[in-house]
Amino acid sequence: MNAPATEPAVETETRASWLPLVVVVLTQIQASFAVNALTVSMGGITTDLDTPATSVGTAITAGTFAMAAFILLGAKIGAKFGTRRVFQIAVVVHGVAMALVALSVSPAMLFIAQAASGAVIALIAPALTVFIASNFRGAQQGQAIGFLAAAIPAAGVLALLIAGTFASTIGWRYSFALVAALAVINLLLSFKLKVVPAHPELTIDWIGALLAAATIILLSFGFSGLGSWGVWLAQPGAPFSVLGLSPAPVLIILGIVGGQLFFSWLRKGKASGQPRIFDLDVLATGAERAVTVCMATMLFVGTAANFLIPLYIQVVQGRSSFETSIAIIPYTLSIFVASTVVASLYKRFTPRQIARFGFVVVALGLIILAFTIRNEWEQFFVVVGLITLGLGQGSIVALVFNTLLSAAPKRLAGDVGAWRGLVHNLSGSVGIAVASVFAVGLLSSMVLTGVAQNEELTEQLTAQVDLGNINFVSNDQLDEVLATTDATPAQVEAAVALNEESRLRALQLSLLGLAALSLLAIIPAGRMPGRLPGELPEDLAATSVPVPAGESPAADRD
Repeated sequence: MNAPATEPAVETETRASWLPLVVVVLTQIQASFAVNALTVSMGGITTDLDTPATSVGTAITAGTFAMAAFILLGAKIGAKFGTRRVFQIAVVVHGVAMALVALSVSPAMLFIAQAASGAVIALIAPALTVFIASNFRGAQQGQAIGFLAAAIPAAGVLALLIAGTFASTIGWRYSFALVAALAVINLLLSFKLKVVPAHPELTIDWIGALLAAATIILLSFGFSGLGSWGVWLAQPGAPFSVLGLSPAPVLIILGIVGGQLFFSWLRKGKASGQPRIFDLDVLATGAERAVTVCMATMLFVGTAANFLIPLYIQVVQGRSSFETSIAIIPYTLSIFVASTVVASLYKRFTPRQIARFGFVVVALGLIILAFTIRNEWEQFFVVVGLITLGLGQGSIVALVFNTLLSAAPKRLAGDVGAWRGLVHNLSGSVGIAVASVFAVGLLSSMVLTGVAQNEELTEQLTAQVDLGNINFVSNDQLDEVLATTDATPAQVEAAVALNEESRLRALQLSLLGLAALSLLAIIPAGRMPGRLPGELPEDLAATSVPVPAGESPAADRD
């Protein structure tokens, strides 16, 4: 028998203090600024520590992979020992790691400190979601999530302005000393946060944690290695090969198998009432799974665009990394603005409507960029395309996180935060890898076709150039390669013209491909909730018989 319908309650929401949000945003900035500062400071680090840029890239990768691998475990550790206590310890450890980065005297020291910082972010990220769920409700919760999402692009802008200035004036080390000081501030402010009760009786699913970590590491390394190790056949840069096969697809296949084992383990644990590293109730309904697909798609598209746009500015235009960062500030700021203001739409439009419109806006921004990028990045329509893309991207990222959190009981807030971090990192790795392979593949095809059709580029000349290893290069780099051949000035001019045309067309088609993917995302967006998001449902476990550790209430949210 269906329960009688109840009249909607009159909203008497009491607005909570924004202090917890201040801690949440500052801590997210602390974590994100550290990674961005490492990227901006790459030049100074390589010179100071006498190490190649690839070593700094390895340190960044180590931190990112460590966070992704242990984020599900981090959520359970916070629940078992107390979210605030674990958060405070993690903030201190992260601050110490940043201090060690600032004091680094060798690449090994930098690598270890960055890996440690990534591991403790796995404890911090789920805690931020728990703090929002514990302190805010209704419209205020949506605003808080928007500011949390906006903190990531804000950290990027701050890293550009602050770390970029420090790196070119007083030195790159001061950026990380600043992050260490911010950790002290966040620690002091965290004592004002509401204490979230610990659950010492919670048993941690170590087998599930190991399966999750192994799966994430395999997938991350596999997708990251597609470009340098080879999509199918092993390239010279591959660390090993399997009968001539690149390790990248092997790792991806093993990761997919690991993922199947992980979810099978979770389903088995749920059926038997055993502890689980991740509660599948977060993805209990088709609407929640659709939200995850939309989240992954948007993060894939956004990360791929973040790769292609700097590639265009630096290679096509030949600008420096700092100039590139300045050029994309409108894009970053538009993500920030959209993340903070999208909450104002929640009372007027459903998540389904906002998501569909948001993906259309993202596709529109990418299409504008594809048809307008030339050699003048500052032209009006390019900036319009960037801002349009950022507005759509920022609104969707904040929306899907709020929708997923709103659908889950409060007890699952940590799992929601961990799931968000996991999807964010995996989608980012896949986005960069696929965009790189797709763009380079298009470039290779266009160059080979152009060479075959151009009478100036004879077989004698092309035999002196490695056409099997075509990549995005600037005109100056191409001139250096041709200088080692017997190319005539006319042939050099023809080769440069072909390179300019091919790389621009490859980037344009790549952006159009991302636009098509954004439009396809309208399909899963149509399965998102068709209701206005409200506050978090009451935790069923808090109002009924105590639930054994690891077991979820029997209620089905379908």
